[in-house]
Formats: sequence, structure tokens, C-alpha cells
Amino acid sequence: MLSGYASSRLPPVRVRQYPCPPLSSICGASAPYRTLRTVIVVLWVSMLLAACASTPERTGTYTVKRGDTLFSIGTRLGYSYKDLARWNGIGKDYVIYPGQVLKLYPRSAARARAPASSAAARAGSAGATAGRGAPRVAARPLGPPVKWQWPVSGGAATLTARPNGGHGLTINGRLGDEIRAAGPGKVVYTGAGLLGYGQLVIIKHNDTYLSAYGHTRSVEIREGEAVVSGQRIATMGAGPQGAPMLYFEIRVHGEPHNPLSLLPQR
Repeated sequence: MLSGYASSRLPPVRVRQYPCPPLSSICGASAPYRTLRTVIVVLWVSMLLAACASTPERTGTYTVKRGDTLFSIGTRLGYSYKDLARWNGIGKDYVIYPGQVLKLYPRSAARARAPASSAAARAGSAGATAGRGAPRVAARPLGPPVKWQWPVSGGAATLTARPNGGHGLTINGRLGDEIRAAGPGKVVYTGAGLLGYGQLVIIKHNDTYLSAYGHTRSVEIREGEAVVSGQRIATMGAGPQGAPMLYFEIRVHGEPHNPLSLLPQR
């Protein structure tokens, strides 16, 4: 019986293949998978758009403090020091000084924010100012006018062009000649930390004007002290070539302006 069973032939076994469904459709996972994928895509696109979007306009000003540099200010506030220099007309020497007010926005943005009524105001005053040739920056001072006087009583004054733009006066004299405040104000800086100015004194007269006195010695005033016009503040020292001199600037909105257009004629 066993031998007959062993010799009998078994019927062939047929294997039927069925297609395997995708993993995402098992147990109804296709809908959650599509939802998760959609969320990921939306987040990725949002991040991409945020990175590519233009930087929103940031407005405001910053008053330079003792020890500040353009690089330290830019790092602390999130700006490029080169942008700060360009927006404020600062040259490649990147010289700033305590009390200087820096604009934290491009000049074009400042013009765009000017109220439309200012155009009418300028048109109304055009007849009164026509022909005067007054500098544009000095036409609208932010503060009371300054009655300027010469910082020294004598000496030949030479208009000096700065490498980064603007002008100052190089005034010759004798060592120890008195240097007096060119106008009333507050002393915002004394020291020798700015390259090319020697021992320097800076007086802030109002929100528009500062005066700077370079290559001084025997400084007689301190930072934070109020001074009156004509007050003795220092004596004349030696310039870069060893000759006695005073380097004098009047800065209008932080930019060196031609002092001869503001000082009285001698």
C-alpha cells in the first residue's frame, strides 16, 4: 500500500502571483501620507520665500558713543558697516566720533518718507531763497542757528579737501596759540583716538552742527561740559609735518562742510 502511494504522482502545484500594493495604501495610510507630504512642502516653500524676500526697511538713528566703531555698531544692530558708511557719507577711513548721529537707512528711503507737504513748503519759500546759493544741507537746520566765530584770531587759513569728501580748514599759527569755541554747545569728545586728527576736540552745537578742532594740545575742557562761544578750549599743537597748525571742521548732519561759507569774513 505504501509503495503504491509513493509511486503515485501528485498533481502539480500552481503559484499565483498577486501585485503588492504600495506601502502608503496599506491600512489606509495613503491619506495621512499625502497630508504629511503637503505640510512638509508648504513649510519648505514658506522658508524659501522668507529667505528670498527683500529685507524690510529699517528706520531710525543711532548716536555714536565713545569707543564705538562702524563695525561694532553694525554687528550689534545687524547692519553692514559698509552700508552704514554709504548711508551716512562716511569715507573709506570709516572715521566716526562720539555724538555723531548715524542714519540706519539709505538716503533714498529718507527722501521717500518725506511728507508730501514739504514740496509745497519748499515751493512757497523758493522765492525767498532764490539766488542766495545757500547749501542744501544748511538750508534746514535742526535746531537754533549758530552764530559762528573763528576758532583762532590769526593765521593763514587754507581750505583743505578731505580724501573721503568734504572740506576743512588748515590754519597756521604758533605753538600755544589760543583755540576758542566757534559757537556755544556741549563737548562730546576729547582725545586722540581718531586717526589723522591728533589731539581732537568735538563740540556739538545742535542736532545739525558739530565743530571739530584737530592737532590741539593743553585741552582745557572735558567731555560733557557746556561751553560758550569764544571760550578758550585748548591751545594750538603741531600737525603731521611738525608745524604748528589747527585743523578745523564744521560738520553739517555729520558731513564736513566748507567752513568758509559759515564763518564770518575776516
